[in-house]
Amino acid sequence: MDFELLPKIELHCHLDGSVRPETILDIATKENIEIPTYDLNQLRGLLEAPLECKSLVEYLDRFNLPIKIMQSKESLRRITYELLEDAAKENVKYIEIRYAPVLHTENGLTIEQVIESVIDGIKQGEKDFNIKANLILSCLRHRGADSAATVVEAGKKFLDKGVVAVDLAGAENEGFAKEFVDVISIAREYGYRVTIHAGETGIGLNVVDAIKLLHAERIGHGVAIKDLKEAYDLVKENNVTLEMCPTSNMQTKAVKSYEEHPLFKFYKDGIRVSFNTDNRTVSATNITGECKSIDKVVNMTHEDYKKIYNDSVDATFATEEVKAYLKTLI
Repeated sequence: MDFELLPKIELHCHLDGSVRPETILDIATKENIEIPTYDLNQLRGLLEAPLECKSLVEYLDRFNLPIKIMQSKESLRRITYELLEDAAKENVKYIEIRYAPVLHTENGLTIEQVIESVIDGIKQGEKDFNIKANLILSCLRHRGADSAATVVEAGKKFLDKGVVAVDLAGAENEGFAKEFVDVISIAREYGYRVTIHAGETGIGLNVVDAIKLLHAERIGHGVAIKDLKEAYDLVKENNVTLEMCPTSNMQTKAVKSYEEHPLFKFYKDGIRVSFNTDNRTVSATNITGECKSIDKVVNMTHEDYKKIYNDSVDATFATEEVKAYLKTLI
């Protein structure tokens, strides 16, 4: 199969983990922001997570530098626009971009301005490239429920204008969901859809909580359900889609190798899965690369790919009209 030519869907892509290194250099120069190096190759080394990364926490350290240069309206708009360009080049037809707005208010932008700037980048990218996109607002678990509530409140006026969902992200501790029951419930009342990072670091019980307590429609990663029958059965019975990110999962030590990655096994057993990059720069990957890495191990048929593609379309937080259009492409 020629994965480059096939249409693609991406449901799990972090904006701050997908910034072009060249853009970081350019913005740092234009906005007089001090960065550790102005050498492009050295910069790549600071941005990309090594395969010998020890944990998710070490992996997340790679975000500090891009976040530093994502503090102006123009930088946010540009980086979003360029992400759509990069995705469109590999035939991604629809992408849901996620990021944590609170991380981009260090130089005085309001959360509303941060959201608006990214939506502006999406609108321009949709016009210029053959791609459709929506925005997921990530709330950071370690900042607590009050911070999440601030994001949910600020983002609600952008629902149906680019924002489609809320997410909980960052380092994963067991039992995190309980603290966020009320705020996610309010978000759902406002009209936010719900996807939750869970089961990324070996805690299958977090997937159970995300579905039962937070009513997650999708789970970011969810690798750990392979070791907990209750979580596995719950995902399967509720048709919850797993946003799977094979390369990232190797880097964070969720799995040891592509051979060990459960994406295709889950798919064969009737669980809905999707291919995602997680972070295009930090994981030095794209959707084509993710598909090829799994295909080398399992030898996907075109029918396999088509089913995963259509399941991914069904799992999007897009309108029914957009979903129908995306299904005509394969």
